[in-house]
Amino acid sequence: MPKKAREGTDTCGLLNYLYGPGKRDEHVDPRMVAAWDPYVQDPARSPDMTIADLALLLDAPVYALPGNAPPQHVYHVAVRNAPEDRVLTDEEWARVAREMMHASGVAAHGDDEGCRWVAIRHADDHIHIVATKARIDGRQPNLRQDIVKMHAAAREFEAEFGLRRLTHGDKTARKWSKTGETEKAVRRGLPETARETLQRAVREAAAAAASDADFFARVGAAGLRVQQRIAPDGRVTGYSVALPGDRDQGHQPVWFSGSRLAPDLSLPRVRERWQQSTPSTDMARAEAWRAAEEKIRAAAELLGTGGLEQGAGDVAALGDLVVVVAVVSPRMVREQIRQAAREFERASRAPAARQLEGEARQLYRTSAHALSRVPAAAGRSETAAVLALLAALLAAVAAAQRWHEAQEHRAQAQAASRAGHLLREAVEVTAGASAADRFRTRQRRPATPSRSGRRTRARAGERLMTGVVQQALPERSREILADAAWPALRERLTKVDAAGDDPVEVLRAVAARRELDTAQSAAEVLSWRLDGWLKQDGSPSAAAASTQGPATGGTGSGRPRGTSAPTRRSAPGDGPNKGPGRAR
Repeated sequence: MPKKAREGTDTCGLLNYLYGPGKRDEHVDPRMVAAWDPYVQDPARSPDMTIADLALLLDAPVYALPGNAPPQHVYHVAVRNAPEDRVLTDEEWARVAREMMHASGVAAHGDDEGCRWVAIRHADDHIHIVATKARIDGRQPNLRQDIVKMHAAAREFEAEFGLRRLTHGDKTARKWSKTGETEKAVRRGLPETARETLQRAVREAAAAAASDADFFARVGAAGLRVQQRIAPDGRVTGYSVALPGDRDQGHQPVWFSGSRLAPDLSLPRVRERWQQSTPSTDMARAEAWRAAEEKIRAAAELLGTGGLEQGAGDVAALGDLVVVVAVVSPRMVREQIRQAAREFERASRAPAARQLEGEARQLYRTSAHALSRVPAAAGRSETAAVLALLAALLAAVAAAQRWHEAQEHRAQAQAASRAGHLLREAVEVTAGASAADRFRTRQRRPATPSRSGRRTRARAGERLMTGVVQQALPERSREILADAAWPALRERLTKVDAAGDDPVEVLRAVAARRELDTAQSAAEVLSWRLDGWLKQDGSPSAAAASTQGPATGGTGSGRPRGTSAPTRRSAPGDGPNKGPGRAR
């Protein structure tokens, strides 16, 4: 993955940094792997060459220019592999560097008059290429579309070297944070950059809004600073947002226009969401979840049936729906669904013109609008409704993935696949919580007396949990015990046992809640369901009820599972207008 850094004026300073110990990452064995001339000596390997000498050689064509030198003549590109890729040799990185310089226009193959450059490696997974933007013949290099051409060359090396395959750019990718923004967030102790916080907050407002006024009100309620761009005739033509407390070196707010946040967050693209009126209905929370589930299932069957442009509009509306569901979902799965919404963001932007009149799009928009008007789902009585809606949403995302695959939208299909995996986890966690709601406590069998007359209980461990699986699911025990996810499942069964529940009965209960035949890994699915069981069983409301005892009558020290929990007060941020965290 080539990434071009900001151009500069200090060639020697950049070389000193690349050959030095580093600031954020430790530089290990810095060395030159390639250069414009194969006979150029490496300052790290030759006593006859210093870093200052190498900088003078690189800068010589700049000083020899007949006219004024370019104001920013230092050209810097970092080429990095994915963490899971194999380690390339110096010779392989040298090939990459030469091809990148050829593709960019800095120094074409066989061009002795091209720009001078060097490639330096100080880590296993990347190299840095430093060039000066002055040809030997005094002309300026043609760097038009340089990064695009380098990306095309990178895709060829990925196939040749067997590395992680990325995709050609189709101008639908999100706007990534720059290095300075990331470093600023680290200095301030923030979990993400200001750009990422603004992206999420504005997208949540746009997904739920029904008009310009509603959109700007939601952005303001999310805690963001907003500036509207107003034309002379009084029309609002754009907007910018800033995070409170985020300032530049001049102590001025750092503003981001909607188009700088994402391609579909400019004001004209945001307004597309409410070009068609959406009926406003007020209904109870559980009823809203059930109604949305029916609409989502119907829309999944219609997605893309009206052609390419209508399908592009359908997936865009589905992306907004996933964002809204993430905001109002229960706490136990909210983070998974937020991550799914983040992954599906690329899938919601198809590289095609969009039609906004599709039936599936209208169903998705109606569902999103209805869900955005109800508080976040937190009650135990609504777990079954939440499970049904999440299962329908998973089916809709799978339909979007199939549509993208049919259109050969590789990047979007991969994004939908990643979102589907996260939603599948959320569905199974919710299924486990739903099973916990239905479960009725059964008395555990007393421990078997030993020969000495004392009662002994087997210690929870691998042998005991193996027996639990064989007893609870005899027809699947061989498959589960041979699964790579078995250790994780064993760990969760041990926690269930330690909590005082019969792991055999619990495993049967969660296995019966949803089918397992289509699961790629039954052990992984059961682990997710037990996560939901443990979260539901160990929630604050359950803990409070168990310490207070039954509300009326009955005996025992705890509230039986399946009975209603005390009403939980809404915590700040549970509603759809939750704003980003701000540094004090």
